[in-house]
This record gives sequence, C-alpha cells and structure tokens, in this order.
Amino acid sequence: MLRHLSLEWIAALDEAAQASPALHEAAADLDLTVQQVVSDGDDEVTWFVRLRRGEVAIRAGRAEDADVTFTQDRATARAIADGELSAQAAFMAGRLRTGGDLTRLLAHREALADLDDVFADVRARTEPVA
Repeated sequence: MLRHLSLEWIAALDEAAQASPALHEAAADLDLTVQQVVSDGDDEVTWFVRLRRGEVAIRAGRAEDADVTFTQDRATARAIADGELSAQAAFMAGRLRTGGDLTRLLAHREALADLDDVFADVRARTEPVA
C-alpha cells in the first residue's frame, strides 16, 4: 500500500500519468504547470503536474514556473484525493486556496474535463486514513 503524500505515492501518480494515452493526448496543445502544496504548520509536501506539448510529468518539490498553485491542509488533500470532497466544494468552503493565473487553468478545462480517472489505481493502492 502507498502512503498518501509520500514520495512513493507521488511517483505512482507519475507512473499512472505516463501510462495514460488520454492524458498525453489532452496535453498535446497545453503548456500548463499546476503546483500542489499540502501544509500543516511546519509539515509541508509539494508536488507539481506539468502538461507540456504532449509530455506529462508529476514531480515532487516545487515548480519555479507554476501557473497555478493549490494549497490545502492534509485533511482536505486526503478528502479530495479520496473523492469525498470536490476541489470546488473545498474552495467554496475556504479549505482550498488558489494562487497564480487561474485563467490559464480555466482556459484548458475542456481539454482536461473528459479524461478518464487516470489516478483510480493509485487511489485504490493508497492506505486508508486510520
């Protein structure tokens, strides 16, 4: 089992992304980097998703050129990852903060909206919350 937010979990996300022809096809005309920050005080985990001209990468750490950044605490990140809470609902409740150029993300929403659940297998292999 994978531990949520671990380096192995991030690597598994990248593996799933690499194996998705639909994601690579959706990324064909994109140049977008989305940063994720999960922070509980001094404890912080960061990773980013880069979709650039058909290439897809999910990497641990910060992207210096992130177009959009999402910041949340661990409980919110887990609820979103488990599908128990939508990012939109988390945002509306003030549990998910955004930064950067949201218009870039919104401009590409159609290209990304119809993707199958690329990360379903990773979610199934992630340890449940105790």
